[in-house]
Amino acid sequence: MNNDHESSTRKVLLNMMKTRGALSVGEMAKELRITEMAVRRHLNTLERDGLIETKLSRQAMGRPTHLYSLTMLADDLFPKNYHHLTLDLLGELEAEEGSDMIGRLFERRKEKLFAKYGERMEGKALPERVTELADIQNKNGYMVQLERQDEGEFVLTEYNCPIAQVAGQYNEACQCELTLFEKLLDADVERTECLTKGGAKCTYVIRKANQKTSP
Repeated sequence: MNNDHESSTRKVLLNMMKTRGALSVGEMAKELRITEMAVRRHLNTLERDGLIETKLSRQAMGRPTHLYSLTMLADDLFPKNYHHLTLDLLGELEAEEGSDMIGRLFERRKEKLFAKYGERMEGKALPERVTELADIQNKNGYMVQLERQDEGEFVLTEYNCPIAQVAGQYNEACQCELTLFEKLLDADVERTECLTKGGAKCTYVIRKANQKTSP
């Protein structure tokens, strides 16, 4: 069985548990028309990845049965349309309170994120702070690549933007992210490419504060 087929089988198992709830190995094997041993092998991989959990279900008669179900982590694998709700709510807020309120809302979000991550930057040199920022953004789903240039500059590239739909309509989101980076890093940060403005990625050039590039 090749890797693609194994991955496809695991996706089918996840979909089954999503639509039908907790299932036994026997139920899954019967549905997929494969052996219970094969199902267990896939389940072991899914359990190792934290996507499923098992509990013992005691029956009125016979031996207890292990039932498998999805974890909260697995729930993130399924499509979500949260951005539609977010955009609707922001639109209603803007209509009621005006665009200035939207700006203040994103500003408060920036300050909240700074309060959350600021301690991780304390007492560290710029290279360490940039590495911390890359780790933070990676864990938040931005798919970050970090490079250090010969001139002592850093290039931080984000290949994914979890808030792209919101940022595409409200530029305040992008501006607050840029300002947050500058504040966390205590450095000059320049955005040279942006996903929401037609770019293939978001790219930030990071330099020591007040460091000027050569003409």
